[in-house]
Amino acid sequence: MYTYSTKRNLFFAASAIAVAMLTGCGNDETQTEEKKTAWDEIQEQGTLTVATSGTLLATSFHDAETDELTGFEVEVVRELGERLDLDIEFTEIGFDEMLTSVNTGQIDIAANDIEITEDRAEEFIFSTPIKHSYGTAVVRKDDLSGIASLEDLPGKKAAGASTSIYMEIAREYGAEEVTYDNATNEVYLRDVSIGRTDVILNDYYLSTFGVAAFPDLNITIHPDIKYAPSEVGLVMNKDNTELADNVNKALEEMLADGTITEISAEFFGGADVSVKPDIEEN
Repeated sequence: MYTYSTKRNLFFAASAIAVAMLTGCGNDETQTEEKKTAWDEIQEQGTLTVATSGTLLATSFHDAETDELTGFEVEVVRELGERLDLDIEFTEIGFDEMLTSVNTGQIDIAANDIEITEDRAEEFIFSTPIKHSYGTAVVRKDDLSGIASLEDLPGKKAAGASTSIYMEIAREYGAEEVTYDNATNEVYLRDVSIGRTDVILNDYYLSTFGVAAFPDLNITIHPDIKYAPSEVGLVMNKDNTELADNVNKALEEMLADGTITEISAEFFGGADVSVKPDIEEN
């Protein structure tokens, strides 16, 4: 026979086990919640947040007639959203700010002709390259801004974003740095035309598009300067490996079926930027 005291002890023991089991269940649920990845949250929300400048011909800009955001990378990202069954929410911000926003998790992807470099690859995940190009120089048409090669940059005023690869090259060659806060292409190009600055080191395709868009300005692509073959990809937070895997799968399909080639032709005068250019650096 169990005494009252024994029964009471058994009751408390059973209660303790029950509480432990309930607590365990609660912990399991908490752990399940904690295991939710950034990709899980993106799918639940049904939206990819994408940072871009909206001021960079021909990769991210506003159409002159409709004022709609468009451009090579804007349209690549929209197609990416279709294939991932996600809406795209663009946020237009400056170059420096968009990388910070990716790093802090405020933005899922940055898409703004961002070159893949070793230093950046240590801080971010880059997608499969969607654009290949090389560097060129926008100078004044009438005198090439007194520049025959990159060796002539000391003392010249180079315009651009302070943290861009091209501004780093300008600094390395001794140019005087002139930076802007997410200014439009017209502002950059007009300043070269009127002599406020001397040169813009930038991507060949973007420079070609920009110069062609403003035929009345005294600017041209330097005929003899080619350097720094480059690759461009979409930028993601270092921890978002699952997002990167899904993005890359879709982009590789778009490269294979010619979708990116078609988008490139629309914005770069028929050129296919998905193919590496064959150039000799000088």
